[in-house]
Amino acid sequence: MVQKFKEHLAMHYPELKEEKLLLAFSGGVDSSVLLDLCLSVGLRPTIAHCNFQLRGSESAADAEWVQTLAKEKGLACFIQRFETKTHATREKISVQMAARDLRYAWFKTLCEQKGFTAVLVGHHADDSVETFLINALRGSGLKGLLGIPETRGKIVRPLLPFTKAEIEAHAAAQSIQWREDSSNASKDYLRNALRHEVIPQLNAVQPNALSNIKTTLDYLNAANRFMEQSLAALKEKLFQADQKDFRISIAALQGLSPLDFCLHELFSSYGFSAKEVKKLLTATSGKKLVSSSHRLLRDRAFFILSLLKVETAEVFTIDLEATNQKLPINLHWDCFRELPKKSWNTNEAALDKN
Repeated sequence: MVQKFKEHLAMHYPELKEEKLLLAFSGGVDSSVLLDLCLSVGLRPTIAHCNFQLRGSESAADAEWVQTLAKEKGLACFIQRFETKTHATREKISVQMAARDLRYAWFKTLCEQKGFTAVLVGHHADDSVETFLINALRGSGLKGLLGIPETRGKIVRPLLPFTKAEIEAHAAAQSIQWREDSSNASKDYLRNALRHEVIPQLNAVQPNALSNIKTTLDYLNAANRFMEQSLAALKEKLFQADQKDFRISIAALQGLSPLDFCLHELFSSYGFSAKEVKKLLTATSGKKLVSSSHRLLRDRAFFILSLLKVETAEVFTIDLEATNQKLPINLHWDCFRELPKKSWNTNEAALDKN
C-alpha cells in the first residue's frame, strides 16, 4: 500500500512535499494509517486532534493518547476541546453537523494563524460510497451524488482511492495502533446504519457492490467535469460584459434546454432561483430581482446583471479631551459627559439608526 500511496501522491499531489501540512488526526484506524503512510514517504505533518467531548472520559483518553503518539513520532501537535453539544443546541443543528462545522472552522483558523497550506483528511473510498447513498436517499441533485471530493480549498483527501479493507489490512500488516471510537458501532446515525446494515446486505446480493458504486462515482464525476466545462463556455457566450454589468439575451435564455436546470446553474451563484428567473423571462420591462449581492433587471430584450453597491459605514474616533472636535450627525458633547475620559470609536450608520 505504501508504493501505491506514493504513486498516487506523485501523480495527483506532487506539490505536497513542498507544503506545510496539517493532518486531521482522530486516532482511529483511517487517520492512523494516513499518518503512517505520510511518514513512510517522507512527509512530516503536524497533527491536529479534535476533542468533541461526546464520549466522556473516552474522549479525554483519546486526546492524551494522541499527544503521547505525536511526542513519540517527534511531530508537532495541536489539540482543541469543543463544547459540541452546546454549539449544536445554539445553532439548532445535529451533533454530527456541529462537530463537522467546529472541526473545519478550527482547521481554517490553524491555517491562517500557523501558515499551513494543506490539510490532510483520512476519508477513503467506502466513505465516498456512503456519502453517495446518503445523498441519494435524501433526493440529491448531481453534485450530491459525486461522493466526497478529493480536494476542496486546502482540504486534501489522499486516501480516497483506497478501501476500508485495504486500510485495515495495512494497519494489521504494520502493527499500527489506533483508538476505536465506540460511537462508530452505534446504529443511531444514518451513516452507521448504512455501514453496518445496508452495505453488508448489498454485498451479500452483489459481491462487487461497493466496487461497482465506486465505478459509478467515477463516471458521474467525469460527467460533472464535462458539464461544468460546457456551462462555463455557455456562460461566457451569454453573459456579455457591459462596463461593470452583464447583458444577457432573453431570447437566448428562452432557447436553452432543459430550461430550469440551465437557469439554476447560470444564476444560483448570484442568489437567484430558477423559478424566479423563469418568471422574469416573461415579465414586463423594468421588472427586477434583487438578492443580497446582485440585481437582475429586465430591460426590453435583455437582462442586466449588476453587483449591488455595499455602503461602508464611516468610523469616527472621538477624543473626549478635544472638546472642539467636530462630531458626526450633529451630536452634542453633552451626550458624552458621563462617559470615561478616553478615546473610543463610534459608527455613524449605527448612531443614525438609533
